[in-house]
Amino acid sequence: MNGPIEIELTGLCISLVFILLAGISSVILKLKLERDLLWGTIRTVSQLVLIGFVLRYVFQIQHPVPILLLYTLMIYFAARIIYKRVDEHEVSFFTPTFLSMLLSYVVVTTVVVGVIVRAEPWYLPQYYLPLGGMIIGNSMNAIAIALERLFSDMRVRFDEVELALTFGVDYKRASESILRSAIRAGMIPSINAMMGVGIVFLPGMMSGQILAGADPVTAVQYQIVVMLMLVGSTTIGSILVVYFARKRCFDAEHRLIISKSKVKGKHQR
Repeated sequence: MNGPIEIELTGLCISLVFILLAGISSVILKLKLERDLLWGTIRTVSQLVLIGFVLRYVFQIQHPVPILLLYTLMIYFAARIIYKRVDEHEVSFFTPTFLSMLLSYVVVTTVVVGVIVRAEPWYLPQYYLPLGGMIIGNSMNAIAIALERLFSDMRVRFDEVELALTFGVDYKRASESILRSAIRAGMIPSINAMMGVGIVFLPGMMSGQILAGADPVTAVQYQIVVMLMLVGSTTIGSILVVYFARKRCFDAEHRLIISKSKVKGKHQR
């Protein structure tokens, strides 16, 4: 194969049958997901078509600032998605989530592209943005899971934490086991993926390169790097986000500001 087989417009239209099947199933089983499926399909198609045209111009950029700004924007929207997904209304965690993701992902992506792949220059958009996008996409779920576990355990173990605080223990020691549990929850999906890669499934990076006609050995080399960088970025991102989010569960006097039961109304800071 000299290149990938092009999918014609007819083939793209036929692929909508899968969404139609999901929609019909939702109606029959009364899942009430029809609108989400429709809106998700519209967003998927429109966003991917748009980014396809944008990348044609982005890949011609020869300066790191626009690339890093675009990457920052990608991380910002990812942090927004996490913020909306995590059902927490008392703790303002958007800013620490965004800054933690920005710091860890820029460092990991730069090391992968510049040191491991050895792209010239290190910010080469054809490598920096796709690899960075993989890091963002995979780490989003991990961070969301970690935050959900953190806030959930804070409420479930509210009395235990309060008791420790009344005995003069600082907030770090009082919530140490909760912190570890949240980080562990965020890391498990990435570790599970490492266990099944190559045997249970072929990951997207490797499959895409093989479909594009690349040597399977080269595709494997890239996939190894991708799997390891995803575990690393997920670990670093989860640790930073959970550490900063946990701190926001307490005030300056080490008193819990989170209540036992969830409250309505979300604010961002």
